Amino acid sequence: MLITLFMCLLFFSNCISSALLTGSGTCQLQGRFKLNGVYQDGDLILGGLFEVHFFTVFPELSFRSEPEPPYCEKFDLESFQQVQTMIFAIDEINKNPNLLPNITLGYHLYDNCVMLEMAFRAAIALVSGTQESLSDVDCTGPPPVIGIVGDPGSTPSIAISSVLGLFRVPIVSHYATCSCLSDRKKYPSFFRTIPSDAFQVRAMVQILRHFGWTWVGLLYSDDDYGIYAAQSLHKEVQLFGGCIAFSEILPRDNNRRDIQRIVKVIQASTAKVVVVFSTSTYLMPLMDEVALQNMTDVQWIASEAWATSPVFHTPHFLPFLGGTLGIAIRRGEIEGLYEFLLRIHPSIDPRNNMLRIFWENMFDCSFEKEGIHFDKEQFKKVCTGEEDLRSTDTIYTDVSGLRPAYNVYKAVYALAHALHDLMQCEEGRGPFSDNTCADITNLQPWQLVQYLQKVNFTTGFGDRVSFDKNGDALAIYDVLNWQPSTDGSIIVRTVGVVDEGAATGKVLTLDEDALYWKFGAHKPPRSVCSESCPTGTRRARRKGLPVCCFDCLPCADGEISNTTDANECTLCPDEFWSNAEKNRCIPKEVEFLSYEEPLGISLTTASLLGTCFCAVVMIIFAHHRNTPIVRANNSELSFLLLLSLKLCFLCVLLFIGRPQLWTCQLRHAVFGISFVLCVSSILVKTMVVIAVFKSSRPEGKGAMKWFGAAQQRCTVLGLTALQVVICAVWLTTASPTPYKNSLYIRSKIVYECAIGSVAGFTVLLGYIGFLAAVSFMLAFLARNLPDSFNEAKFITFSMLIFCAVWIAFVPAYVSSPGKYAVAVEIFAILASSFGLLVAIFAPKCYIILLHPERNTKKAIMGRGTEKK
Repeated sequence: MLITLFMCLLFFSNCISSALLTGSGTCQLQGRFKLNGVYQDGDLILGGLFEVHFFTVFPELSFRSEPEPPYCEKFDLESFQQVQTMIFAIDEINKNPNLLPNITLGYHLYDNCVMLEMAFRAAIALVSGTQESLSDVDCTGPPPVIGIVGDPGSTPSIAISSVLGLFRVPIVSHYATCSCLSDRKKYPSFFRTIPSDAFQVRAMVQILRHFGWTWVGLLYSDDDYGIYAAQSLHKEVQLFGGCIAFSEILPRDNNRRDIQRIVKVIQASTAKVVVVFSTSTYLMPLMDEVALQNMTDVQWIASEAWATSPVFHTPHFLPFLGGTLGIAIRRGEIEGLYEFLLRIHPSIDPRNNMLRIFWENMFDCSFEKEGIHFDKEQFKKVCTGEEDLRSTDTIYTDVSGLRPAYNVYKAVYALAHALHDLMQCEEGRGPFSDNTCADITNLQPWQLVQYLQKVNFTTGFGDRVSFDKNGDALAIYDVLNWQPSTDGSIIVRTVGVVDEGAATGKVLTLDEDALYWKFGAHKPPRSVCSESCPTGTRRARRKGLPVCCFDCLPCADGEISNTTDANECTLCPDEFWSNAEKNRCIPKEVEFLSYEEPLGISLTTASLLGTCFCAVVMIIFAHHRNTPIVRANNSELSFLLLLSLKLCFLCVLLFIGRPQLWTCQLRHAVFGISFVLCVSSILVKTMVVIAVFKSSRPEGKGAMKWFGAAQQRCTVLGLTALQVVICAVWLTTASPTPYKNSLYIRSKIVYECAIGSVAGFTVLLGYIGFLAAVSFMLAFLARNLPDSFNEAKFITFSMLIFCAVWIAFVPAYVSSPGKYAVAVEIFAILASSFGLLVAIFAPKCYIILLHPERNTKKAIMGRGTEKK
């Protein structure tokens, strides 16, 4: 910015000094820079700035006299080819009757010698013109140039556009790629036929993404081109999930210590791919050190500034740079250019001294004086101007890979088409104030900018030329690959295209079969900080390292990742669970107590056995129904008790199998009613025992008339009816329903019956428990009655088993998960039912079947008499 400010002050100081001379009646040019150039007059003049020499040499300052002007050294034949390409394009336009008819274009082309100061001097010379003086005291008149092609460098373009942009002088650069130049507020009249570095960076990222290179090194030159490109690369790489392993600036002064330090950084890094934004001038010392250190395991990615540079194409660099991938601006073909390049001849006009310099460098001769002269111990012949360019074989005449020259060609045609559109303007439909058109006789550069923004044409090679709102060209790049040639040197081949405007939507197109890799397997290298995480895992960033360095952690149960390098695992839906590989959600296993599993089979078998035992006991009792042991204590209650026990055993079957609405509603209702019927029968039997004992005593002779068979049946039915009411209320208010429960085991769905109402279930169990407690208490109090009446002992024992089972049931049921809670309830039903069946009926069956002699009234009464 300081340099730009200095140049602005220099430019305006010249303008002020010119204004001071208006009193003399003329406006005089205050000075003229000594510049190498090419000139041709015309109706409209186009300016051009090119890097024809590599270096600028400034004389020593004595501060005693006016300094000698700087001069340039080391002629660049490739850049001079670009100069001639511009001249060829202008000549072609002048001969085209359909483009700018009746208008002859001229040109003023200057050499900037790859130096900002020289570039700025050349730009000032273009806008100042070549006239020594103007009679107009206001220093007005037609502009010296209507537009400028160049500068090829980003830094000079920034400085020049900052000043000339104030006057809206259109500048079309063919090689300045800095993304900063896309800022329309700072550079309102800057255009370019080469894509911005922002596009170049995106093109490189496409290559990195294609090969999976997420861990890359970065080297860049210490100038606007390198710095802005590096900043863009950092952002774009992060967007696609990559990381910069290291970032180093190439030293301006080629300091060997800095170069060696950078090489050590590359060697120490695990990144195998290195992206370089630099010109070959900055890069050459580094590559010399790379060759010295024998670094053959690095894959280089070249920016367009050095991707086609011939200085690296020697056999010396093949082991180290072979296989390099590069981004290059679009190659084009210009018909007739080759013959035009061979037709040029040197001129004696000092304004065309660039031609003389070219001739002297091409043929190693001099126009200084006749005869042979001595120059630094080297003899040079005299140039005649008749030397034949066809006898030479240099990069100047090589038109097989026109890249920067093709951009120059497009820039000239862009200006020409803009001028043509401007001249086709119809009065009253123009783009300026009051719909006016530009005055052809006094055309101003700023008037051309608006037309240049809308330029849209196709070259003879088939490429479309237009500019976006920022003045940038369409982003099209060739992808280059450095391959070994037959002579052991490096040959550059085009292996793909990066086209952001491709109709197919595919930005990168690569011919992978044509690629050359210098590595052992002839395959692209792996350049990642951490290998990709497979499906079923997620990335966990390593602390203190970039995001590309991570560990792969397996997904938690119930979560999956079905893509590689997943940042997070995805939770499966409620009814799904992760498979063993954690890469797919599968339906959860539905768990319930089924008839097919061993536990279900065992419980079903026990239920049926209990039912059969009850049936057998009923048959035995029915067969011996007239015997005293059966008739004692109301045989009707015994049969009712056996029936209720059979229902208790059978209700177990409602608890097994896939829960359905009707089974959920019936299981607890049948269970509750059956057990109340059973326990109420036992309660009444106990009361009968007590009543019979009291009726055997004189004071209680009338006890049994109040507790006869009818009263016993009514008591049992009444107590059972109350349980029926409880069940009816429960089922109508909050009926149990099937429910898929995932709380017990997250990996399974426990298909169970939700009880609906905890209060209803509690009342049901509490009522059974109350009857059982009363029965136990009465039986316990009657346990010492005479043997002839003492069935109370067996009832006490049976109720003790019943109460113990159901007391143990509560904690076991609460702590059992899923289907095992159902199994615990079934076990409690079976255990209590078997306990009642065995404790009450086993002694009687024992007497009936094994000791029938004791099944007599006399035997029963005898025991009682003996005790008395």
